[in-house]
Amino acid sequence: MDLLLARTLLEVVSSGNFVQAASRLHVTQSAVSLRIKKLENELGRLVFVRHKNGVALTAAGQQFLRYAGALSRVWEEARHQVAVPPGYRDSLVVGGQYSLWPNLLMRWSARLERNLPDVAFRAELGMPDRLMRQMMDGVLDIGVMYMPQLRPGLEVETLMEDELVLVSTDPNAGPRLDERYVYIDWGPEFQAAHALRYPKYANPGTTLAIGALGLNFVMDNGRSGYFPTRVVQRHLESGRLTLVPDAPAFPYPAYVVYHSDGDHEIVDHALTFLRDVATDVDDRQREVVADLDTLGSEPA
Repeated sequence: MDLLLARTLLEVVSSGNFVQAASRLHVTQSAVSLRIKKLENELGRLVFVRHKNGVALTAAGQQFLRYAGALSRVWEEARHQVAVPPGYRDSLVVGGQYSLWPNLLMRWSARLERNLPDVAFRAELGMPDRLMRQMMDGVLDIGVMYMPQLRPGLEVETLMEDELVLVSTDPNAGPRLDERYVYIDWGPEFQAAHALRYPKYANPGTTLAIGALGLNFVMDNGRSGYFPTRVVQRHLESGRLTLVPDAPAFPYPAYVVYHSDGDHEIVDHALTFLRDVATDVDDRQREVVADLDTLGSEPA
């Protein structure tokens, strides 16, 4: 079995059609079609049915999907084992979204180094689509992200609940959104919740879909915006930012993704450390949100 064919099938399933799969694989659509045709010839069964909205797996395709993921993971595990640097007994590769690194994944990384000194460690950065693709391919042992996709062979576990709070560089700022407000796009769920709480704020002048990176813009230009409490906490403590009283906070859960069929001592230890760090961060975030409630209840 050609590993490339298995990976192509995984990419088509992930993207939902041949066009998107071709773009992600950096090949032409005809190349993807030829690979799937070759796979179907080798299996003696159709793996996809085509329809106007894309493709869907056949019963045979559903069965082969499990093996395609396993083939990819076994290859990546073998490649990683061969690549373990001298002096280390194993390796661990993790990935996370940019906004989850400050005060969460960085702390986790430090704990991994302290507690697993004989394990070579590598960290990756990416958006959920890329991280999930790397998980399916077996490139990552653990992925941490917002809004993961459910995929066969992967466990998705709620890790913690970020709280998005409104912060401003103006200590006298009120909850009304004005021209200083920067709309940070945290995804569809935030968009819906934001529209419900701020129904009159329909056309933001400035929108940044760059997650926690938008904090630099807010702080450098005297603006306000919504960010996870753990990201802004040190700036709140230093006085560079202030919580806006009476402004609603929005829950924004983060998830950890790992392989369900894995029996890996290193991964188990790493997950334990991650859960411990997340619990501590979650507790501190609740304290900040409690402070926000206190601010909102104080008499004017």
